[in-house]
Amino acid sequence: MIGSSVVVRTRSWIVLCLGLLTVGTPAAFAADCPGHPDALGTSRTLVVDPHEHPRIGTMQYRETLPLKDHEVVLTFDDGPLPKYSNQVLQILADECIKATFFIIGGQAKANPEGVRKLVAAGHTVGTHSMNHPLTFDRMGIEKFEPEINGGIEWTSAAMTDPSKLAPFFRIPGLMRAEGVENYLISRGIQVWSADFPADDWRHVSSDRVYQLAIQRLEAKGKGILLLHDIQARTVAALPKIIRDLKARGYRIVHVVPATAERPATPTTPVEWLLHPPTETVPIARWPAVPNFVFTQTQTLSAPSLADLDAQTGHQPLLPRRTMAQANVAATLPVPDRDLFAIPEGSVEVLLSTTLSRRAATRLAMAAETPRVAKGKAAKSQAHRTAHAAHGAPKHAAQTKGTVARNTAPKSAAPKGTAQGAAPRPTRVASLKKRAQ
Repeated sequence: MIGSSVVVRTRSWIVLCLGLLTVGTPAAFAADCPGHPDALGTSRTLVVDPHEHPRIGTMQYRETLPLKDHEVVLTFDDGPLPKYSNQVLQILADECIKATFFIIGGQAKANPEGVRKLVAAGHTVGTHSMNHPLTFDRMGIEKFEPEINGGIEWTSAAMTDPSKLAPFFRIPGLMRAEGVENYLISRGIQVWSADFPADDWRHVSSDRVYQLAIQRLEAKGKGILLLHDIQARTVAALPKIIRDLKARGYRIVHVVPATAERPATPTTPVEWLLHPPTETVPIARWPAVPNFVFTQTQTLSAPSLADLDAQTGHQPLLPRRTMAQANVAATLPVPDRDLFAIPEGSVEVLLSTTLSRRAATRLAMAAETPRVAKGKAAKSQAHRTAHAAHGAPKHAAQTKGTVARNTAPKSAAPKGTAQGAAPRPTRVASLKKRAQ
């Protein structure tokens, strides 16, 4: 009996602990939505300090909200417009979802009751300029400052408690500019972009809005979803988006600004990155090398042998130069001038210019002329010898001696050359004169 009672009590404690754990899970928030037990609900509230992280949304900035995997923040722009904004409010209320709305000052001026409904429902309300111009990236401060201030003034004026206005601002059309961002940050206003849109401002069907929202969320894994509460296609797509978020295990996070009574949620800098680097996932690029600031610019003295505890008895690794080697001249003797001298009138000189090349060619032709003349003279002498032999046979012996004398090398000399003397070389000056 005692053993059975102990077992019963142990089981009771296990059931109680499991019940408490179940209440702490995000799925238990659906029980806080009266009349809607299957509601998605809001899993947690994230408190942010605009001064610590002034720009968020990876569509344009490096940082985004410090969300965990499968966490989503719903945001709506351009309202309130009663025809559609009230329907969006009802859909969110049925699911007990808290979102962030960026109000246009002109809409708040025309429909202040719509702003009050947002605050009463517990949503976060930021601003979206006065008239929603799509030229913030080209405006000077004299133009964008009235737009920013007008939206803030009319939205806060529509509230029963102006302190409920969050210092959040989304630039119309996401047409960011550095001057606009610096102005907002100087006033302690956090600049919101988004992590992915659903393109519900375009002329597309509600099914397409739903598909884009889910596809882009699945690609990111978490983030800020950009929607518009003034579009009929958004009203039609929102229930399907929420249904799919619930089916895929996503959770809704509500974002509010930090105050003196409500400090910011503790986070680390790496959590503000959409995909923080981990030890198991390699980074796509090397991190930037930090710029080091050196306190001193003077150079340190080189260490001596005494600093290295070296013994003087050790021989150096490299041989020392003797004085005799040091005094040896490191220059070569100047070459003789005759080394580069070229004889005047040589072939090298003649070939250095076009005119000299012609002269050299003629010189070579003149050297070939005696050989040609020698051949012609031999043929002519043989012809005369044959003719003389036919006309005077009685002088054959004399003619034979004459032919022998005429066929000697001295008969091949050119005209004007002494018999038995070598031909005179042509002068270089005469060759140049002929070439001219």
